Amino acid sequence: MQGQNKQGCFTVNELRQVMKQSPENLLIVDVRKPEEFAEQHIPGAINIPLIELAGRVKELEGKEKIITVCTKGGGRSEEGAIFLDMKGVKGARFLCGGTMAWYQVNKK
Repeated sequence: MQGQNKQGCFTVNELRQVMKQSPENLLIVDVRKPEEFAEQHIPGAINIPLIELAGRVKELEGKEKIITVCTKGGGRSEEGAIFLDMKGVKGARFLCGGTMAWYQVNKK
């Protein structure tokens, strides 16, 4: 999935570039359950479980890029990005391959 760029999908390399060039305009929203987030997450990400997203949309306004993330990318994260777009939060996309792809590319 990492190499594919589906509509709305943000690649790990694109995310790394934005994190370096303009982190002040970026918000990474991990839409998994708190226990999943606690196990492993992308540095700087905040945790808003998908089920809570509707009630917390206001927290996400004002950023140019919002990247939703889940474990593999394309499930909950895609649903979250679509939901945010429908609620008028522009610039929301989901991470291709999710946290698995992030840690695969960013092995320490």
